[in-house]
Amino acid sequence: MKVLAVTACPVGIAHTYMAAENLQKAGEELGIDIKVETQGSIGVENELTAKDIEEADGIIIASDKEVSKERFAGKKLIVTGVQDGIRQPEELIKRVQSGDASIYKGESDSQTPDEPKNKRKEKENPIYKHLMNGVSYMIPFIVVGGLLIAISLTFGGEQTPEGLVIPEDSIWKQIEAIGAASFSFMVPILAGFIAVSIADRPGLVPGIIGGFIAVNGSLYGSEADAGFIGGIIAGFLAGYVVLGIKKVKVPNAIQPVMPIIFIPVLSTLIVGMLFIFVVGAPVAQVFESLTIWLEGMQGASSIFLALILGAMIAVDMGGPFNKVAFLFGAAMIAEGNFSIMGPIAVAICIPPIGMGLATFLRKRKYQSTEREAGKATFTMGLFGITEGAIPFAAQDPLRVIPSIMVGSMTGSVIAMMASVGNQVAHGGPIVAVLGAVNNVVMFFVAAIVGSIVTALMVNFLKKDVSLENSAVVAGGAGTMDDEADQGKSDQDPDSDSDSAESVSEQEPVEINKLTDITTIDLINTDLTGSSRDDVIEELINKLDGSNLLKSAQAFKQAIIARENEGTTGLGMNIAIPHGKSSAVKRPAVAFGIKNDGVDWQSMDGTDAKLIFMIAVPEESAGDDHLKILQMLSRQLMDEDFREKLLHVTSKEEAYELLDTIK
Repeated sequence: MKVLAVTACPVGIAHTYMAAENLQKAGEELGIDIKVETQGSIGVENELTAKDIEEADGIIIASDKEVSKERFAGKKLIVTGVQDGIRQPEELIKRVQSGDASIYKGESDSQTPDEPKNKRKEKENPIYKHLMNGVSYMIPFIVVGGLLIAISLTFGGEQTPEGLVIPEDSIWKQIEAIGAASFSFMVPILAGFIAVSIADRPGLVPGIIGGFIAVNGSLYGSEADAGFIGGIIAGFLAGYVVLGIKKVKVPNAIQPVMPIIFIPVLSTLIVGMLFIFVVGAPVAQVFESLTIWLEGMQGASSIFLALILGAMIAVDMGGPFNKVAFLFGAAMIAEGNFSIMGPIAVAICIPPIGMGLATFLRKRKYQSTEREAGKATFTMGLFGITEGAIPFAAQDPLRVIPSIMVGSMTGSVIAMMASVGNQVAHGGPIVAVLGAVNNVVMFFVAAIVGSIVTALMVNFLKKDVSLENSAVVAGGAGTMDDEADQGKSDQDPDSDSDSAESVSEQEPVEINKLTDITTIDLINTDLTGSSRDDVIEELINKLDGSNLLKSAQAFKQAIIARENEGTTGLGMNIAIPHGKSSAVKRPAVAFGIKNDGVDWQSMDGTDAKLIFMIAVPEESAGDDHLKILQMLSRQLMDEDFREKLLHVTSKEEAYELLDTIK
């Protein structure tokens, strides 16, 4: 089978390539021949050829912006958001494998291509998708324009009583003018490509002209203009007007010229007149009032604004809240107010830098793969790519998202109080290095403090987690050095030397391998429970029957409490429930196999078949607990080992395999 995919996101940096990488890896793991085209900020890469499409069994489009589908007519097609490409790549590929995708019939196809009729689901908000399409084309214009203006001021500006000014006869004045020209396209491009997303290419002309009218208040008798809010309205207005005209039935003789003459002329006229006589002035008044209100914010009110902006930037890391705050700051730059984009520029870089810093500060809380990811995430933060924190947030949202929000809010407030300004619609230290930021020292102070707050907070919250997302998940991290059991009975001289009861009466041993703390009697190769709690009960009975627990009920409460914090189902058919309780006499591991699997709410959606239960005395101290978890996670990443363990025929055979875990 051959599967093709296309990934794209509004900015065309992080999400685009993360989705492509995850789809590629998932295809390789499933033994599928897969090719992924990326439509990133530098253009189309690894482009799908006509031959590729002809040979393909199905196509996946994982995108948050408009991607042309016409070349895929006649093929099974799944269209979904880029987040699904990042988080559910295997599921998407398996849907193609199983035929759970409808055939795309071309532009006239009224069926939504991402779901068959019998499995239609509610999809992403189309308004957001159209808006993000406009944003994706707008961003390069405002970044280029802003950086050129910043560079010209840095190298050509001269301090005067009126501020930093570039002499008229300087080459830097021409560079500033080029930057200003690029910046002036921001709203027309935004409006034009919103309309394209709604109505395809016929929407481009009325959208761009509507956006141009929006930022030229003189056309509708206003001293101010409608700004980016007006541009968004113009884009949606143009798109839906074009859609309406396209539905009008016309004679066959006129149809060929409809897209090049009648549709653009009529739609442009309608949009232009509506904006000039109906929409423009009221929206301009709203935008002018908003600008005045923001410029007048002082003291506590400006701090409140900084808190809101910082939270919006961090909460969804490149999503709709992030983009609304970003657009707001960009619009303020166009109005000559740089003080809003300063706090935003700080907040943008804190989530990735903070998470990268967290992995450096407390390495034992993160798997080696996460520590490597932390390096890349930190680097992305330096270039203002908030999306770098997404992998960490996806794995542990309840701890990571609050931490990055608090860090971004902290940095944003410091920047606002210090009057940090930014002349470029972008964030991160890169804009400060290029001279776009005033009060550079406080910019870095704000970014550093915010990043430290994020790192310390997330590591504090992770203190009770040991394993996460097919690696070491933090939870109940504690120690497992056992103290002598003060009330233990005399050892039965006739007991089996391999029994757990015998182990429980021995002096504490150094844990060098798993079988130091497990025995044949703690193994069940045929679990019968039909639910997670049933299986937990079976394994606890194993521990209790081997005289390793003072109270089975108390230990069960510890296990369930840990599960309520977050699933210990790691994916790949593995679950490692673990609990720390005074009801545990000594460190021990019970192991069970559930051949038909049990739902453990695992990260990857797979049922748990290999279940290891770790029992830890609450009063213990040391790093043995983490050592056990590391031993298990390292060996269980080996697919061959997992397969051998799943197919054992006896407890003795399972014990021999577990004896190799060290």
